Amino acid sequence: MTQPMTHHRSCNICEAMCGLIITHDGDTVLSVKPDPDDPLSRGHICPKAVALQDFRVDPDRVTRPLKKVDGAFVEISWEEAYDFAAQRLQEVQQAHGKDAVGVYLGNPNAHKFGNLLNLPRLVKALGTVNRYSSATADQIPHHVASIHMMGHPMLIPVPDVERTDFMVIIGGNPLVSNGSMMTAPGFGKRMDEIKARGGRVVVIDPRRTETAEKATEHHFIKPETDAFLMFALLHEIFEADLADLATLAGVVDGLEALREAVAPFDADKAAEMTGIPADTIRQLAHDFATAKSAVCYARMGASTQSFGTLCQWANNALNIVTGNFDSEGGAMFTTPALDYVGMTSRRGQVRSYPEKRSRVSGQPLYNGEFPISVMAEEMETSGEGQIKAMVTVAGNPVLTAPNGRRIEEGLEKLDFMLSVDIHINDTTRHADLILPGTVALEEVMYDMVFHTFAVRNTSGFAPALFDPPNQNPQEWEVIAQLTARLTGANSIGPDPTTTLGALLPNGYHADRVSVDALEKSGTPIDLGPLVANLKDRLETPDKRINLAPQAFLEDLPRLLEFEPPVTDEFPLLMIGRRQVRSHNSWTQNSLRLVKGKNRCTVQLNPVDAARLGIEDEASVIVEGRVGSVEMAAEVTDEMAPGVVSIPQGWGQKNGKIGIARDVGTISINDLTDDSRIDPVSGNAAFNGVPVAVKLAS
Repeated sequence: MTQPMTHHRSCNICEAMCGLIITHDGDTVLSVKPDPDDPLSRGHICPKAVALQDFRVDPDRVTRPLKKVDGAFVEISWEEAYDFAAQRLQEVQQAHGKDAVGVYLGNPNAHKFGNLLNLPRLVKALGTVNRYSSATADQIPHHVASIHMMGHPMLIPVPDVERTDFMVIIGGNPLVSNGSMMTAPGFGKRMDEIKARGGRVVVIDPRRTETAEKATEHHFIKPETDAFLMFALLHEIFEADLADLATLAGVVDGLEALREAVAPFDADKAAEMTGIPADTIRQLAHDFATAKSAVCYARMGASTQSFGTLCQWANNALNIVTGNFDSEGGAMFTTPALDYVGMTSRRGQVRSYPEKRSRVSGQPLYNGEFPISVMAEEMETSGEGQIKAMVTVAGNPVLTAPNGRRIEEGLEKLDFMLSVDIHINDTTRHADLILPGTVALEEVMYDMVFHTFAVRNTSGFAPALFDPPNQNPQEWEVIAQLTARLTGANSIGPDPTTTLGALLPNGYHADRVSVDALEKSGTPIDLGPLVANLKDRLETPDKRINLAPQAFLEDLPRLLEFEPPVTDEFPLLMIGRRQVRSHNSWTQNSLRLVKGKNRCTVQLNPVDAARLGIEDEASVIVEGRVGSVEMAAEVTDEMAPGVVSIPQGWGQKNGKIGIARDVGTISINDLTDDSRIDPVSGNAAFNGVPVAVKLAS
């Protein structure tokens, strides 16, 4: 019997980067346990980390190239697959133009170092403008706020939770997510530490989330009214003469313009719109502005709504005007060993945003991609630039994008579709060719993106633990080979480890961090707490913070005219829900993650349930403008009256993923409406969707 061995790496399922100790016998995982010496996660992991071993041995995993012949997938060789992919993509572009090929990149790519290095080359080789990703279903308002205020999409502030005295969380549930656009594994312990030093954590959310249960206090808020609250906090701070730019006073423009912009948003107006009492809002503003240190963190509920960009602007502004920006205990910026901001710097160049507008409905393009909400219309609408072929990499937009079934109809009518994936799922089943992807334990691990959003500076690296099945290439190699076939190149370029070794000397901490040093360390290297650094990193043309960007000021009248979208037909507002044992659709084929009581329920308040004659666990119909689903009800006072919640990531129906399909759940995106969008950023407005709930007959 082989002697058991240990392997240290960071989990890369979600943003948390929890440190793991994996015991294996050379071919099989024996255990996955938390690493108590990891300086970021400090011994914390969640159930998803243990499931890393399941993805590798998934019985439904695609492990050979599959070509669709007469409606059925058949195995082919890699050489035939590469030739077929390049030929068909080139034929489509020769017939209809470069933009006739669309590209969709799913969430796992953000955690795959090799993919991040090679996907831009593939998109460039295709020469198409029609690029989409999960970012516009999630986070693009953060990037847009940073672009207009600080000049770079990745200059995104991170709450300094290790030192803050007062944290306000709006529309986020980091106890479950372990941070989102804030890498903070073990957030429950971090909350305990805030409270232990006499601090407060206040949660604002239409649902009393797991984070809210543990917080100092929680206030229900009506969906899509978060901007009213944040602008009212700013208004009250200005009225009480509590604004203080502190160390950033010399580099901030637009303070008076911001003061004028928030003038209509007093506490009484916010109380009317949000449902939070005016006196509570005034006290919250005073307490935030006078705390020794404070930070406001606005996340999914504030981003994935019709006013997502206004929310992220207001969130930054609130931290700036109270002296809590680039300041200990406030909103700070990482200095990562691999400087993603520096790698993508365009300092000295004047940028124009949005970069383009979409062909059909004129939605904005940021960071080189269009909103996922317009992908269906770009497939449906004829004319120059219509998408006739699609390349998807580790993505399942039928289940994860708004009005997913409309996207499915568009995919079915394409001339050609290529997918790089580990499953035949609700999206990839429409492909003409599927190329097998690799999973975490088969890939080099360096989280280029999420070290940039971590609440502490660390750097961790791990080589692949196992080889891919059937001597398959790693996923980055598949992407690089496709690029080479399209460009005629003789080489696919260096491997990720070699590239990492070349990049680290150009980042922060080059004296301490190299591939050799990381390999010798085993666990991630601790690079210390966040430090003030923004003045030297600003990328606006004048190297100043713009507190009142014109694009945001021009959107304020739309907010002032806002009325709740409920009607007699659809009297309730739907929001999403994050769950600790799932992460988007691709994790649902792990039995250890989906077993037990059905978690895909619609939660509703007891008052609403009584009015509708609905009891707990009753089968109900949830209906919206674009569709309807049947599912189990969960009656709970965790929900604010008038609001219902359905979790994301479920609903496998038609793919060949047995465990996920047999659970018999529904997709929230059979209900979400792709016509609901934040017009400034293009982000999908998943939260605040009008729906009706009734007993199933």
